[in-house]
Amino acid sequence: MNAFLPADILLPKTKEMEKWAVIACDQFTSDQAYWDRVRATAGDAPSTINLILPEAELGTAQEAAHTAIINETMAKYMAEDVFETYENSYVYVERTLENGTIRKGLVGMVDLDAYEYSAGSESKIRATERTVVERIPPRQRVRRNAPIELPHILMLCDDHDCVLIEPVAAKKDSLKKLYDFDLMEDGGHITGWLVSGEAVEQFNAALTQYSAAVGEKYVGLPGVPMVFAVGDGNHSLATAKSCYEELKAANPDADLSAHPARFALVELENIHDPAQVFEPIHRVVVNTDARALLAALEAEACAEGGYPVTWYIGKESGTVTLDRAKSELAVGVLQSFLDAYLAEHEGEIDYIHDDDELIRLADQENAIGILLPGMEKSQLFRGVIADGVLPRKTFSMGHAREKRYYLEGRKIK
Repeated sequence: MNAFLPADILLPKTKEMEKWAVIACDQFTSDQAYWDRVRATAGDAPSTINLILPEAELGTAQEAAHTAIINETMAKYMAEDVFETYENSYVYVERTLENGTIRKGLVGMVDLDAYEYSAGSESKIRATERTVVERIPPRQRVRRNAPIELPHILMLCDDHDCVLIEPVAAKKDSLKKLYDFDLMEDGGHITGWLVSGEAVEQFNAALTQYSAAVGEKYVGLPGVPMVFAVGDGNHSLATAKSCYEELKAANPDADLSAHPARFALVELENIHDPAQVFEPIHRVVVNTDARALLAALEAEACAEGGYPVTWYIGKESGTVTLDRAKSELAVGVLQSFLDAYLAEHEGEIDYIHDDDELIRLADQENAIGILLPGMEKSQLFRGVIADGVLPRKTFSMGHAREKRYYLEGRKIK
């Protein structure tokens, strides 16, 4: 069985889709005003803002109250026949981003038996970042009793030859259009088409062939090849996995092979889509002896022919070459060194997206900035396969408003 499958997908019957779709709960976590505007925009219309818990509300007085009513609202929407069900289908999605590019994806469900989020996993589907288990319980409190799920998870494939999503895109004019509207809060535009019947069979066949040959891409790497990587929403997928494992533990003799909790809805995207941009996240260390840190970096983590990175101390700058034998990624070499060094020496690390900001911060007393190169897209899979999970803050997949909006749903009970 493939690890990514068609699902019985729920979409609202509402004519006010711009009020229905809401951005991922883990965005704008320090901006309660954003979420207040979302609630005001949605008003009394059916909306996913009533079905999710924004992380901006974690630890606040609203958390318990909103957690309690989320499941009630889900049940209410189902009782009021808010949803249309599209059985055994995918949804092909085109998201127009702020810069005008169009990011393509396919919504379906993943088999949670094929997913592990622990470091060193050998599963078909793996996390790209280390999972913080403390972030799972608040999500579990929502999902345990929820009758439906809504995904903001973006799952990635390393499809150089574009044999999976792109053939679906090529025949979109022959598919039924399901929605086409502007997303609220400057989220761009989104359009979705129903992929059903013969189109499902064609995609499934392509995925079967792709999965069988995926190991040929990573010959010579330590570790077991994988089929998919979780790009965004790993903690939400980890929550689905945790709830499914709880269900299995509570029903040791039951056959749960077809239980809806075994699966989770995601959007699959190809890292080789031109609209898929991985932006580097740089490092600055402050309140440290910058020269001593640089000397230690050169002595302990550099080698001839390594990854070239640029350092800044005040007005000075230079280049060091990080030892390729230590990681598949330059950021892996650097982060491992910094973790060990700062455990023994003074200094605080910060993670900076903008080149100019990194240089500005390095131009202060007792600071050093290190400008990392952009990660080649194929390095993501190679890094996870070889190193287990990527170092924290390895890359950013687009800007906050370009994250996935809740739109499609699926019954999980």
